[in-house]
Amino acid sequence: MKKLFFLIPGFIIFSGLLSIVSAQTIPVGTQILEDYYRRMQMIGKLDSGISFSVRPLSAEGLKVSNVFDPNSTLAEESWLNFSKPFTFANGKGKFQILPVSWQQQINSQRPYGWSDGAMIPAKGYQTLVSGGFFVKFGPLSIQLRPEYVHAINTDFDGFAKGKSDAEIQRYYNAYNTIDAPERFGTGAYNKLLLGQSSIRLTFGPASFGFSNENLWWGPGVRNSLIMGNSAPGFRHLTLNTVKPVNIYIGSLEAQVIGGRLTSSGYSPLLQTTLSTGKNVYRPKDGSWRYLAGFNLAYQPKWVPGLFLGFTRTFAAYGKDVNSFGDYFPFFVPFQKNAVATFDDPFDRDQRTSLYARWVFTRAKAEVYFEYGKNDNAYNFREFLTSPDHSRAYLFGIRKLVPLKGNDNEFIQINGELTQLSQPLIRTIKDAGNFYTHSRVHEGYTHLGQRLGAGTDGNLQSLDINWVNGLKKLGFTFERYEHNMDFYNNSIGDLNGVSRKWVDFALAAQGEWNYRNLLFNAKFQAIKSLNSQWYMRGYTPNAYYIPYNDKYNIHGEFGVSYRF
Repeated sequence: MKKLFFLIPGFIIFSGLLSIVSAQTIPVGTQILEDYYRRMQMIGKLDSGISFSVRPLSAEGLKVSNVFDPNSTLAEESWLNFSKPFTFANGKGKFQILPVSWQQQINSQRPYGWSDGAMIPAKGYQTLVSGGFFVKFGPLSIQLRPEYVHAINTDFDGFAKGKSDAEIQRYYNAYNTIDAPERFGTGAYNKLLLGQSSIRLTFGPASFGFSNENLWWGPGVRNSLIMGNSAPGFRHLTLNTVKPVNIYIGSLEAQVIGGRLTSSGYSPLLQTTLSTGKNVYRPKDGSWRYLAGFNLAYQPKWVPGLFLGFTRTFAAYGKDVNSFGDYFPFFVPFQKNAVATFDDPFDRDQRTSLYARWVFTRAKAEVYFEYGKNDNAYNFREFLTSPDHSRAYLFGIRKLVPLKGNDNEFIQINGELTQLSQPLIRTIKDAGNFYTHSRVHEGYTHLGQRLGAGTDGNLQSLDINWVNGLKKLGFTFERYEHNMDFYNNSIGDLNGVSRKWVDFALAAQGEWNYRNLLFNAKFQAIKSLNSQWYMRGYTPNAYYIPYNDKYNIHGEFGVSYRF
């Protein structure tokens, strides 16, 4: 196994020396375009070897000269006299102005929404602006695309309102092991970030460099267990493929990273003491954390459309990372008895996932899943007796139903569920929430937001949309069950009456293109049962207690101008 991990990067680099290309990427979470490319693959109009599980996607993999003009319409529709990247030095150089994007969001009563990058969970108005340029000369490429986020960050009724000292103490017992503040301070939030910027050397299918881009690992659409875009991008060194590499028995996409994670500096709740004056907030370490990880996606040549993947990540405080093995811990055994980490201060926060995606172009459909674990078994026997310990999983299915008279017009149906809560084995061996950690107290986060799924609980979603080219109109229904691990351990039912906090959300959404412009919009109504796990008017043995419902409106509007 160790030899395999050394041979794969070597083979990719050797293959890469055969040709020199650019490394322009389409940022993770780019509205309209990412979903368009995925649809094109489902109907057989895009390279079937792209897994969509190692992102951001690159121009080389998509085989386009301008990733922001997928259907090549800007040449005729653009308001400007140019619609393609500029070239210089006899074609050896390339320069392109990246789209200027303005995304806006509003929550009327409390925070809602995820997979929104540098934006934060906040009530009120919030905006994210980005833009920049891409330039390459030979193998060197520079993509500068900073992001600025501003959130009014209005006050709202949080967990502490109406809660007893005992309930607040239990909240801190759980959330002292993750950097996930309920509210990011008491005033407006402003931050200027490197955003989707990178500097790379690219040879053929291999690219090496420094990046701050968001990453997405795994086949999920609404969520990803290990790496998604619910947190801002973080600084990292990366060695990755920019397109599938032929390895005779199929094709391979891969990425290896070493990155730096930062704390938010905020407490879980604004209230940090009990009524007695006792301090219940345990300040985080505050030092930076080192994140090492890899993602492999394999497409066997005997089964077209099938992708099999494997990811593994390790996080530890930077002060504890000193040796080569600390920087590259990928060969640490899965069984704890082989490494004896129980009394080791360098107890890494590690996660592993296996995933698969199967695309059926004739049926214009796909099915995908991801299965992850955040705590290894003591030995192989323990794994066999309780394989579901510390597990989380994701499952989804997509289908395009053709409409007569237009090859690009479909009804698109997408169902996905994310299960983060522990199974019943928790009553014997508690693994905690999937993104928390008992020693790395920030958990699996960056700047106060989770690196994987943006939710802390279970999510089921269903999308039904009319799509035609870059245009999309439709509806989304979601059921979001908040942090069931915290509920089961610290709140629980009250004499047979459930106090679970469950959100039901219905959204109307649309995406549209007009010449250089791309528009996206969403209007979402959310009904919360027992918001913040709070119950008024308790009635014994009642199935449903009124007066505990709360309502929220979530809105999104964005516009991007393509050059």
